[in-house]
Amino acid sequence: MMVETLEAADLCVPPLNNSCRSMSVTPKAMLIKTLLYCITLHTVMLNLLVIISISHFRQLHTPTNLILLSLAVSDLLVGLAVMPPAIFFLQSCWFMGKITCALSYLLSFILTSASVGNMVLIAVDRFVAICDPLHYSSIITQSRVKICVSLCWFCSVIYNFIILKDYFSQIHLSYSCYQECVVIISYISGTVDLLLTFFGPITVIIVLYMRVFVVAVSQARVMRSQISAVNSKTVIVKKSEMRAARTLGIILLVFILCYLPYYSPFIAGQDATGGVNSSLQIWLFYCNSSFNPLIYAFFYPWFRKGVKLIVSLQILQPGSCDVKIM
Repeated sequence: MMVETLEAADLCVPPLNNSCRSMSVTPKAMLIKTLLYCITLHTVMLNLLVIISISHFRQLHTPTNLILLSLAVSDLLVGLAVMPPAIFFLQSCWFMGKITCALSYLLSFILTSASVGNMVLIAVDRFVAICDPLHYSSIITQSRVKICVSLCWFCSVIYNFIILKDYFSQIHLSYSCYQECVVIISYISGTVDLLLTFFGPITVIIVLYMRVFVVAVSQARVMRSQISAVNSKTVIVKKSEMRAARTLGIILLVFILCYLPYYSPFIAGQDATGGVNSSLQIWLFYCNSSFNPLIYAFFYPWFRKGVKLIVSLQILQPGSCDVKIM
């Protein structure tokens, strides 16, 4: 009788035989939840600082930063709308309905796909900036970047609706117990997603960056042999471009390390289930949104200066948007 009572207490809804088991409230579970809430808060705060910096200071209104702004928006929404429900998923008790569960996963897929698309746009931008600098301003314009960013978000929405179409059509059959919030992606859909969201973009980005670094190395060798004052100024400009490419290369490496574990079941030829069993891979997947602003903080001086002006509330002063920040 004692054992039956304890088992019933672990159920999300004790009277129901098909109820899910809830996670026991142990010190370890509380520590994990606290850590995840800290990651969520960190993701929201840092990406919000990136958004405010780029939006407020006119000197940062460049095509490259417009793409970074789009990336920060997607990362911010991951922290606001995806990470909090994911913490509830760990408890195995979901009381907000199956439709809400499905929409939560759909939103997370849309945001992560948009992040991938933004990274491809960033790679293209850096490729043109370094490999064809004389025509950069005419090729990469604000209006063209806005159109590309808009298409990136639109395609992310349509694409993920298609990927999850089968799941939505069988939404009432995809749960092992009533209060569990999971999404099951078939091997075929997962393979398509693996190619279009991971291998395809990664291949394009790596090819572009390889070309960028080859050109950057050759330019550096030429510039070392030039010592005139005019060429010294050119060296500074080129070093700035190369630093930006190196920073975005680090973002790419972090992206691969965060996304690869999530796609490992598809690589191994298995179906993927988004639930408690794969929580580690999913949270590593989400943590990419936390790492991007950290990389900005370490490698972009304008971000550090912008944060100081924001935290000290100097952006509230008249004319603060025209402050020289780069």
